[in-house]
Amino acid sequence: MSTTTQHLTTPAAPWTSTFESHLSKLPSPEFVLTSLQPAPKGSPVPYLPRLRYCIYRGMWGSLPENKHNDAPRNAPIYTSDMPTFTTDVRMQKVGQFFASSSGHASSDDQVQGSGGGGPVEAVWWIKDTGTQWRMKGEAFVVGRDIDEGEGSGVRTVKSEVGRRMRRTEGEGNDGDWSWAKELTAHFGNCSPGMRGSWKNPPPGTPTNGQEPDKDHQLGQKVEDLHDPIARENFRVVVIKPEEVEQLDISDPAMARRWKYTFVVEKGQGAEGKGEWKTEELWP
Repeated sequence: MSTTTQHLTTPAAPWTSTFESHLSKLPSPEFVLTSLQPAPKGSPVPYLPRLRYCIYRGMWGSLPENKHNDAPRNAPIYTSDMPTFTTDVRMQKVGQFFASSSGHASSDDQVQGSGGGGPVEAVWWIKDTGTQWRMKGEAFVVGRDIDEGEGSGVRTVKSEVGRRMRRTEGEGNDGDWSWAKELTAHFGNCSPGMRGSWKNPPPGTPTNGQEPDKDHQLGQKVEDLHDPIARENFRVVVIKPEEVEQLDISDPAMARRWKYTFVVEKGQGAEGKGEWKTEELWP
């Protein structure tokens, strides 16, 4: 990797193969994502839940093949069990990932780069298999600064996400794997219309009855992988799961439920051994 990262010794998660097989049955791999918004002053609770639909974009380090993507790709030497989705840094959920994290970053300046780590929960419903997948973990934001500096946000992402990445048997040098290249490849995997959405007027802001400026128009299509406005707003979010539940209710008389929990051996440090513990529960 472009920056040294400590990796846990971790086998592939026991749930990933089935999870990805189920997602392949969806016409669009949509899921519901919950994040935490700091509550207004005087509220009896510190945070309020916020939900929205997102699109699954593959596991971090294992970007799905796309013949229309002309972006340079990293050698296939890393993979992971961490789902990704794309977003706009101007959307509220990005600030929530930062504000609810251990660093409690909240100002606009603090959320412009990589970082975050706030708690999230994601849910997929696979109608064809009668299965619900629920994932609890932390959301980390990969931004343009990921290979440009060593700020606290960059260090956090490379540490927390990097240690859960696994080396594959693919050919290539670890030092040649680039976080920034992976980010650009995700941008390239999106359609021109989707890329153009990152040049929309600021999401969630009042229109005030006015037309948007010439640089921020709805319905644009972007072909340039390095379009300055779109790339300024584009982010990839990586969910680092700590607990995954699989609920199979395809046959009510034989319903089953499994919980997979990620644990790290105590006393092993950054290069310790991680594993997934499997427990079957009553549905």
